[in-house]
Amino acid sequence: MSVDFQQVMRKIREMTGQAAGKQQALLERRDLAAQLLTLKANHLDELRTRLDQAVSANPGLRCASPLQEALDASFPLPPMPEQVTLIAADGSQVNPDRHGSLMYSLVNVGAIIYRHGSGAAPETSITSDLKMGEEILGEGNLPNPEMVALERDLAERRRLLELVDGQTEPLVALTDGTLELWGPKETRPQAYRQALEAHLAILSRLKEKGVTVAGLVDRPTANLVLTLLEVIIAREEELGELNHHLKLQGVSDRWLFRGLPPGHRSAVFGLQSSSRAHYQGDLSLHFFYINTGVEGRPSLVRVEVPAWVAQDPSQVELLQAVIISQCRILGDIPYPYLLHRAHELAVVTQEDKQQVEQMLAYELRQAGVEVELPSNKSRLKLMPGRRRKI
Repeated sequence: MSVDFQQVMRKIREMTGQAAGKQQALLERRDLAAQLLTLKANHLDELRTRLDQAVSANPGLRCASPLQEALDASFPLPPMPEQVTLIAADGSQVNPDRHGSLMYSLVNVGAIIYRHGSGAAPETSITSDLKMGEEILGEGNLPNPEMVALERDLAERRRLLELVDGQTEPLVALTDGTLELWGPKETRPQAYRQALEAHLAILSRLKEKGVTVAGLVDRPTANLVLTLLEVIIAREEELGELNHHLKLQGVSDRWLFRGLPPGHRSAVFGLQSSSRAHYQGDLSLHFFYINTGVEGRPSLVRVEVPAWVAQDPSQVELLQAVIISQCRILGDIPYPYLLHRAHELAVVTQEDKQQVEQMLAYELRQAGVEVELPSNKSRLKLMPGRRRKI
C-alpha cells in the first residue's frame, strides 16, 4: 500500500463536513450572478464605460467585453449547410527528458479533412517534427517543455494553413484549445515573440483565404463573463485589485450559461486581456458559448474566433451548425468528432516513443556518436517488478 488511506479519509471527512455551509454561500452567490446577468443584459453602453474604468485601473484585466448582443441572449441552432469543407488539426508532444539517454523532443500533428455533403471519405494525415540537441535547449542549457508546447500549438495552425489550399468553400478550420497563443513569455521572450509573429501571420493568411477559423475550449474554466459581472459590482477602489475582492467566487461561466437550450449559443463577446496589444483589427479575439449537450445534460464549450468571423453573422451561424453536427456524431459524449479523430492521429504512444528512441540511438551510434545510458533514477524506475507511477 503506497497511500495512507486513513489520513486521506480523515481529510475527506473534514472537507465534506464543511461542504454544506460552503454550498449555501455558493447558492447565494449564484443567485446574485444570475440576477446581474439579467439586470444588466441590455445596458451595454454602461457596461463598456465601466469596463474602460476597470482596464484603466488594471490593464492586465482578463474578462468578457460586451458587443452588440444582450448578455443573456440565446440563439437557436441554424440549419446545417448542404455542403461544407471541415478541417481539424490537433497535436501531441514528447518533451525532453533530462533523465533519458537522449535529449530530444517530438511534435506530432494529426489532421483530417471532411467534405460534408460530398459523400467522400475523410482524408487524414500526420506530420512529425523531431528535434534534438541545441534545438531544444533554453537558457542555461536546460530543456524547456513550454517551448515544445508552443511549437505544437504553432504546428497545428501551420498545418491548417497548408491544407486549405484547393478546398471547396465554405471552409471551416478547427483546433482544440484557445486561439490565443500561450507560451514562455517570461523565460523565452524572443522565441515567444517569433512564434507569436508566425501565429498572427497564419491567422492573416487564413482570413485572406476566406476560412472560418475557431478554437474550441471544452469544459472551460476561464470565467470571462463572470469577471465582467465582478467589474459591475466592484467599488471604484477595488477595480485595480479585483482578484482580492471577488463577490461571486465559486460561480462559473459554465453555470451562468447552463440554461442555454441544447444547440443554442450565447452572445458573442470580445476578449479583454493584455494580449489585445497583439491581436488587433480583424485578428482581435472574440468568443461565445454553445450548449453541445442534450436536454437535462448541458455541456458548455467556449468557441474562440477572430474578429473577421465574430463580425460576420453567417460565419457564426456556420460554426454553430458545424460544431453541433460534429458533437452529435459521438452520441453521449458531445465533442466534435473531427477534433477527436485528429487527436487520435496525433497521439504518440509509449511504443512509438520507444521506437523513435531506438531509431535515434542506432543512427547516432552508426555515426560514431556516444549515446549515454539513462540516469540512475530512471533506470531504477524501469527495473522489473517496480510499479509504474500514474
